[in-house]
Amino acid sequence: MTRLSAHRRHLVRFKLNGKAIEGEAEPRMLLSDFLRQQIGATGTHVGCEQGVCGACTIEVDGMLTRACLTLAVQIDGCELRTVEGLSPSPDRLGILQRAFRRNHALQCGFCTAGILMSLDHYLARHPAADESEVQDLLSGHLCRCTGYTPIIRAALEAAAELATASEENRHA
Repeated sequence: MTRLSAHRRHLVRFKLNGKAIEGEAEPRMLLSDFLRQQIGATGTHVGCEQGVCGACTIEVDGMLTRACLTLAVQIDGCELRTVEGLSPSPDRLGILQRAFRRNHALQCGFCTAGILMSLDHYLARHPAADESEVQDLLSGHLCRCTGYTPIIRAALEAAAELATASEENRHA
């Protein structure tokens, strides 16, 4: 009797936050587990494992993706960006991260990585986002600690800073 290939590990090569990475994954291994357990990128959190809470949100080839609903073998050849890739350098926070810190937009921090990824993705495309747009975006994320008010405040502050920077770049 032959063994099924379901337990065979597959080489997965991809870029993670601009760096070439490779690892081995079983065909059924979730991307969230692969990133955390095989690669050591523990910023991506796993909450509901059903794609509802948004804690595992990352970018795959520039598209927001729930890592708990994606198989690791599916990202072979892709470019991934996780919360670890939001900072411009290891010793500096990005605009959105600084706004979160100033506005106390996290408490336990569990949902924060996914929210930051979604907001970063959205604000890069819509730097002049208003409160209703931010609220719509956040409807795809569950936070049980903050009540969303400081998160919205931080997002709007970051949006204003991004819009100003974008305007200054156009006139430079």
